[in-house]
Amino acid sequence: MLAPCHAGRVTDLELLRGRVRQFATDRDWSRYHDPKSVLLALVGEVGELAELFQWLPAGSAAKLAASEPLCSRAAEEMSDVLLYLILLADVLGVDLAAAANAKLDDNARRYPPGGPPVHAGSAG
Repeated sequence: MLAPCHAGRVTDLELLRGRVRQFATDRDWSRYHDPKSVLLALVGEVGELAELFQWLPAGSAAKLAASEPLCSRAAEEMSDVLLYLILLADVLGVDLAAAANAKLDDNARRYPPGGPPVHAGSAG
């Protein structure tokens, strides 16, 4: 198995969703998983991830993030973000993989290769 700091194959979202559900069920936490609460927890985790990179020079952030301890800390926070996103999708009844694929298909139609450059943030 690859270390969490190196790209590998993508884990099946269905398996992760099942594990998240079981984790919550085992602790009787599902009653706290309304959309607003889960979304706020997700935003909090995104903030923790952003905090790791907040003061890094933009030109060297990728290199610094490839080294410990930042690599492991970033992996932990990205995992928290992913798990809360999967939970939010589950609470809202969204097939996250299907929605992401549909979004990529839509973006491919809207922004074909060779078109004018798109400014950051305008592709979504």
